[in-house]
Amino acid sequence: MSAFLTLLARNRLALGGLIVLCIVVLLALLTPLLPLKPPNVTDTASRFQPPFSEGALLGTDHLGRDLLSRLMWGTRLSLAVGFSAAVIAATLGAAIGIVAGYYGGRTDNVIMRGVDMLMAFPYILLALAIVAALGPGLMNALIAVAAVNIPFFARNIRGITVGIANKEFVDAAKLAGMSDAKIIVTEVLPNVIPVIVIAMSTTVGWMILETAGLSFLGLGSQPPVADLGSMLGEARSALITNPHTSVVPGLMILVIVMAINLLGDGVRDALDPRLKSGALSRPMPATMVRREGPIPQAQGDDLLAIRELETQFHVKDRVYRAVGGVDMSLRPGECVGLIGESGSGKSVTALSVMGLVASPPGVITGGAVYYEGRDIVGAPYETLRSMRGRRVAYIFQDPLATLHPLYTVGDQLIEAVSSHRRVGREEGRAHAIDLLKQVRIPNAENRIDSYPHEMSGGMRQRVGIAMALANDPEIIIADEPTTALDVTVQAQILTLLSDLRRERGLAILFITHDFGVVAQLCDRVAVMYAGRIVEEGPTDAILNAPAHPYTSKLMACVPELGGGRRRLEAIPGLPPAVDRLPDGCAFADRCHVATEACRTGDIPLDPHGPARRVRCINPVLAPKTEAAQ
Repeated sequence: MSAFLTLLARNRLALGGLIVLCIVVLLALLTPLLPLKPPNVTDTASRFQPPFSEGALLGTDHLGRDLLSRLMWGTRLSLAVGFSAAVIAATLGAAIGIVAGYYGGRTDNVIMRGVDMLMAFPYILLALAIVAALGPGLMNALIAVAAVNIPFFARNIRGITVGIANKEFVDAAKLAGMSDAKIIVTEVLPNVIPVIVIAMSTTVGWMILETAGLSFLGLGSQPPVADLGSMLGEARSALITNPHTSVVPGLMILVIVMAINLLGDGVRDALDPRLKSGALSRPMPATMVRREGPIPQAQGDDLLAIRELETQFHVKDRVYRAVGGVDMSLRPGECVGLIGESGSGKSVTALSVMGLVASPPGVITGGAVYYEGRDIVGAPYETLRSMRGRRVAYIFQDPLATLHPLYTVGDQLIEAVSSHRRVGREEGRAHAIDLLKQVRIPNAENRIDSYPHEMSGGMRQRVGIAMALANDPEIIIADEPTTALDVTVQAQILTLLSDLRRERGLAILFITHDFGVVAQLCDRVAVMYAGRIVEEGPTDAILNAPAHPYTSKLMACVPELGGGRRRLEAIPGLPPAVDRLPDGCAFADRCHVATEACRTGDIPLDPHGPARRVRCINPVLAPKTEAAQ
């Protein structure tokens, strides 16, 4: 609860709405205790007194009744009716939606068709019809307002329940023998309550307005009892001559509804974990750049050179240092493997190259990325856009999420080409077929008209590779493209990438967890931990003689076939949280050779033999190295 209130307080508009609403509700609750005149006592001799008159702070109405007193009692009544209608509508609507969504089938069809019939009528006309059938009165107006809002809650909650009812934890509860009623109460309802609260917080204001509208028409509160709507209705005849009689209740309705709506938006943001983390924020076209300190210079003639790159995620008052100073390079025709545990910063490093880290919350705070000697960090968006897919292309892990489900693979391949150069429909289709053939998709002339869901995982991954090759890029960044594939398809994809590299001279940055993939495909390998490169060098040298304890431990965790019985190692502990990185070596708490010196100061990435670098003051001495000495 305290975390929710803290998140809510960070939204200043929501906090303002909460404060205003609390003041209004408090005054409404204290109304019977305040020294106010009786709200229904008439005094025609004192009719239409202006505001700030003696004995009438807000003036009087056409019957000489005190407007302040009627405003306070009317606000109390309008709030009570509005909140009561919201609770009734939310309770009944949620119950209907949960039952329909959980049971589905005929039950769902019967219930939702009835809801659809109610939603077919304009809600204000339906409310008028209900009040006309029941008769004028505040209680009947409450029933009418609640009734016309039940379909809104039922439709929304039903949609959420349908998704929850098919989740694995619900299936597990059924297999455990739990009754439907218990599953609904213990498994479904807790997941639906946040949605109900959000819907209520955003609809209470509507219900107060709807109740006021019915009272304005004379169908709600009946004289002499007043709510805000009936006060407006009684004052409409004097709107021109004595506008204060209309302005007073009108302003109160405005204040209440605005406060409720602002608070509702804040409640939605605080309860939705995607909103409070910034995941649903509209990202900028390129990653925000706020570099501090000197910009490192390019060295050598590398095709792609990453120098001291730092990328952070700023979420509220926390700073997550996902990439903490990465140095690596990529030469033409070379394949470099980037390996490490999940969360080590591999994907963020790859996305930072072309400014694809979502901002907010991502920010590049230091370093440089040189493409053919030109720093592209902070380059204009048009420059980055022209390079994305044309110079540097990406292959992502999950092609089903990458490919658009409503377009054929051919249309998407043609779009990938046409976004960079003009191409006719026939020319684009022929090029797309040629790309599918290059990635060895059989019967490419027919498969070009297939949708992603009509293809297997391996075929979709090949389409992803074809899209990456569509504009003849010089660099391909492959982010774990074989992780979700079976070993046979994985071997085919690796062979395909290897052949394409030889035929086209592609440079590949291959992100993976698998040392077997690195051994098969990569010329060099960089091992990453807690946002930094801890070891880099030729693949054979590192696989045969790892120097950093982390690399050695990672390799010890890989099972070997045909080598007899061997203990399968595990690295103790967990990687450090990147918003609280320790001093010195981030791996020190998990390292078996760590000393006190490892926990102080910055550990540099120093040379370690020919063409190798290691970030360690106690590197592992491999048996072959000792024999050479």
